[in-house]
Amino acid sequence: MQPSSVHQHWSSRFAFIMASVGAAVGLGNFWRFPYQAGENGGGAFVLIYIGVVIFVAIPLVMGELLIGRRGQLSAVASTRELGKAEGGSGMWAIIGWVGMIASFLVLTFYSVIAGWVMAYIPKAVTLNAFQGGADAVGATFGALLGDPTQLIIWHSVFMVITVFIVMQGLHRGIERAATILMPAFFVMLVFSVIYAVSAGGAGATLDFLFNPRWEEVGVGVVMDAIGQAFFSVGVATAILITYGAYLNRDARLPRSSFVISFTDTGVAILAGLAIFPLVFAHGLDTNAGPGLLFVTLPLAFADLPFAQVFGTVFFTLAFFAALTSSIALLEIVVSWAEEHRNMGRAAATAVFGGLAWLIGLFQALSFNVMNNTLPEGFLPGVADRNFFGLVDFITANIMLPLGGVLIAVFVGWVVSRQTAVEELGISGLGFRLWRLLVRFVIPILVGLVLVLNTAQNGFGYDVLAAIGLGS
Repeated sequence: MQPSSVHQHWSSRFAFIMASVGAAVGLGNFWRFPYQAGENGGGAFVLIYIGVVIFVAIPLVMGELLIGRRGQLSAVASTRELGKAEGGSGMWAIIGWVGMIASFLVLTFYSVIAGWVMAYIPKAVTLNAFQGGADAVGATFGALLGDPTQLIIWHSVFMVITVFIVMQGLHRGIERAATILMPAFFVMLVFSVIYAVSAGGAGATLDFLFNPRWEEVGVGVVMDAIGQAFFSVGVATAILITYGAYLNRDARLPRSSFVISFTDTGVAILAGLAIFPLVFAHGLDTNAGPGLLFVTLPLAFADLPFAQVFGTVFFTLAFFAALTSSIALLEIVVSWAEEHRNMGRAAATAVFGGLAWLIGLFQALSFNVMNNTLPEGFLPGVADRNFFGLVDFITANIMLPLGGVLIAVFVGWVVSRQTAVEELGISGLGFRLWRLLVRFVIPILVGLVLVLNTAQNGFGYDVLAAIGLGS
């Protein structure tokens, strides 16, 4: 297969790694991972999570980068052309379609949540979000959700920033944003960890995160660890296929896969080290769930020295994480539009960014004027959900898990051994282990997770939970 790419390539390996890490690191690292650890045995959950990253997430990341670099086209075109080149069918483009549509839909509500984070930056500067005790802090967040004007404004501002960066192209837009935002992100994250640890609660945090309590581990803990690792790293979203298409031939895919996956995991653990010392030092609830970022932490901030500085840094940190992820989510569909609709980048970005913004308006209104509008019997599992919940259900419980299984089957059974070896640059035991995982372990494991979750809950893994907003 000798594809003819219409896209630029990354200017450096550093730019690719920063952009890919930025795509993987998102809001979920900040409060979904910590509260999942809190609900699932602490250290035991962390160890299981790391194991799943190694044996599930990393092999899938390698597979997606393989598809992208081999295809050199959008996620849809790369999977279609590689499927045909390997003696299969162009119908394998379904992998790209599933990932692209799912990512676009996720962007429509991700922008709304990122808007909440942006709204809290000025609240941190003025201390308005931190004062008045638990009832007042909770009321501040409730007032934000209940105000359609505020939600629409912040959602719009975030989407404008995202569209502007993607419109600039790979080098002047995505690379520049990633190489500036991600180093700043890591500096602020380390600062947050040092500040939080100095405030107290460090001993309790280390015991909580790294001392496994195996007696608390059940099937549910393993399921949650698999779900967190699977979705946190960003597999099955077509992001890594798209970014892989911009890679030069000299990039080593296994090494890049390990760096991306373990950096994302490290950020999640560091987020726990930045959050739990404050929670333990102030005797707050580790199982606060959705309120951890917007209610529990502001209560802790109020009693800290330099609360304005730390609070502002923390919410700016979350904003950077959200922005680098949203850039990647929009880039997927822009890459496809450039190839298939004869659209220039500016036009494609404006059209699909505008469409995401429009759908996002309904997501924002789902928390106030359009809340609880889905009738009973509309769709199994979503009768009590609003439009926000409907989009979540479709993407999380159908599209992303399906995409993960299809990717594993495709790279394990359709892509030839010769092609896989050429792209991955590994052989021997390492290659045999990777192929065993993508051929058998991952499809069976992810499929089992879907079946068990469906049997227990009536629906599968929840993207809202993955970003801290699950019920």
